[in-house]
Amino acid sequence: TLVVHSTTKYLTGNGTVTGGCIVDSGKFDWSASGKFPSLSAPEPAYHGLKFHETFGPLSYTFHSIAIGLRDLGMTMNPQAAHYTLMGIETLSLRMERHVANARKVAEWLEKDPRVEFVTYAGLPSSPYHDRAKKICPKGAGALFTFAVRGGYEACVKLVDSLELFSHVANLGDTRSLIIHSASTTHRQLSPEQQKAAGAAPNVVRVSIGIEDADDIIADLDQALAKATA
Repeated sequence: TLVVHSTTKYLTGNGTVTGGCIVDSGKFDWSASGKFPSLSAPEPAYHGLKFHETFGPLSYTFHSIAIGLRDLGMTMNPQAAHYTLMGIETLSLRMERHVANARKVAEWLEKDPRVEFVTYAGLPSSPYHDRAKKICPKGAGALFTFAVRGGYEACVKLVDSLELFSHVANLGDTRSLIIHSASTTHRQLSPEQQKAAGAAPNVVRVSIGIEDADDIIADLDQALAKATA
């Protein structure tokens, strides 16, 4: 198992750093298929060293350090590392609140007549609900999308009318975030392409924070009222 994970998101929690990590189980045979010569074949820059032969289960890790670090310079700055380590201390506690808030907000939105649909695996109505329960037994995270009746213009007005939410493209913050992808990150695509990418003109994406859930709902309620008036 090999996981490449962004530490920019929930690990820190406050959207102040950029970083990533690689988690390797060390169980993959990099030499078996011949498809990974950088790990199985001699490395000229290191006097013919064969990473898999020399380091075994740690071959990918050492290759990432020796080659990746050398070529890309991907060293996290000390302050970012400090913030990330501090954030990890409260990760479990924060995620409980993120997930609980997201579930409550998603359930409220799903019942609201101003909303066409909600795409959140934590809802029983989601086709991915059973899978989410198996893969994410503690909850389906805090990121989801929903469609607003009134289309593109209603979504733009919704985002502009929110007071608690921050209008930004990132996610995984302690603060609640929202973005209308069709008018921002995906605006260069046609409506058909936007829909295929899950960013249809009538859809907004939210990252639910750890504020009081009732405050989040109240903000969405007043903004939806203005957007669909």
